[in-house]
Amino acid sequence: MGDLNTSMIEKYRNDFLKEVEANVEEGQWVKMCMQCGVCSGSCPLGPSWEHPPQEIFMMIRAGRRDEVLKSESMWMCTSCYNCIVRCPRELPITHIMHGLANYAHRLGLAPKMNPTRRFAKIFWDNIAKSGRVNELELSMRLYFMDGFKSGVQKGLEMKDIGIGMLKTGRLNPFGLFAHKGCKDIKGIHKMLKKAYEIEDRKKGFVA
Repeated sequence: MGDLNTSMIEKYRNDFLKEVEANVEEGQWVKMCMQCGVCSGSCPLGPSWEHPPQEIFMMIRAGRRDEVLKSESMWMCTSCYNCIVRCPRELPITHIMHGLANYAHRLGLAPKMNPTRRFAKIFWDNIAKSGRVNELELSMRLYFMDGFKSGVQKGLEMKDIGIGMLKTGRLNPFGLFAHKGCKDIKGIHKMLKKAYEIEDRKKGFVA
């Protein structure tokens, strides 16, 4: 019985927490959470969380890897920073949530149909292409991310807003073609590629 308990303790110590500390932005702060719940109580989306931040941190410390990385929870964060401002221990909760989401995405474990994850990918692909956001292209991709029929329906629902934006010059119907990216886009692409390489070497995806 003693050997079994020792084995369980060792398994707990050699757990998901170390992986998070090695691979997730500000992951070393997870072990500092004292489970007060102020973060989830301060969050505008608190009642909608599958697992609020303090629960995510406890699950990490308990080694519940798949449950955490496949969860919708990290993708709920809207970066309002209420949690950081009110945390008694000043944990960088917002950064940890985004770091976990990014890590789950890079491992291919993030929920594929999560709307926030899909928006993040569409936005990043858009801005990385030219160095500047092409607002019309971004809007079109978001409207039609669930298919042509859904995109048309959304467009009809938002037509009054679209017409208003056209009238005030806030929407350029030729934006797809008139969009101007950064001058040195090749340099930006090289910089991003190098950043990925450095991050992969630094993080090492320690598992």
